[in-house]
Amino acid sequence: MSVLIRPLLIPIALAALLSACTTPKPLTAFQREEFEPGTTYSRSFAANEAQTCEAARRALLSQGYVVTLANADLVNARKSFQQEGDTHVEIEFRVVCAPEVKDGGKTLVFVSALQDRYALKKSNSSASLGVGVLGSVSLPFSASDDALVKVASETITAAPFYDRYFRLVTQYLAGPSSVPSETIGKP
Repeated sequence: MSVLIRPLLIPIALAALLSACTTPKPLTAFQREEFEPGTTYSRSFAANEAQTCEAARRALLSQGYVVTLANADLVNARKSFQQEGDTHVEIEFRVVCAPEVKDGGKTLVFVSALQDRYALKKSNSSASLGVGVLGSVSLPFSASDDALVKVASETITAAPFYDRYFRLVTQYLAGPSSVPSETIGKP
């Protein structure tokens, strides 16, 4: 190397090293969690846990969700959607009802919805048929198998989604007569 190039390499190498240190790295999922109080995933209701979870269960049933577990303080439900020919979406709700204060008659409801996306994947398989009496005669044939494969899973974070659900729970807590008939059966 020439004597003139060496002094230029040191500042270039130093600049490259410094730029590598200042390039922001993308945040991982746990680094984005703020754990700040909010109302996206929870609401308070003036009813006991059993009444509130029953209203939560009815709200999900009215929208076509299949309830997989329901008791006085927990409801799990699932609904499937076929948006396109080869994609499938499932939403799973988890509702937890907890007393706000002991014997206070108020319940905190915590809700989270998980969205799983599946895609149709085709896989070719082939086999051969051997006939022992005639010797080794093989007749190849092929088949195509279709399978739904999970391609994504994420917690729904849209506040309007949860707001709509909590409004419906509020209506069911007020009584069946307060639930508009056009609400029943709409997604």
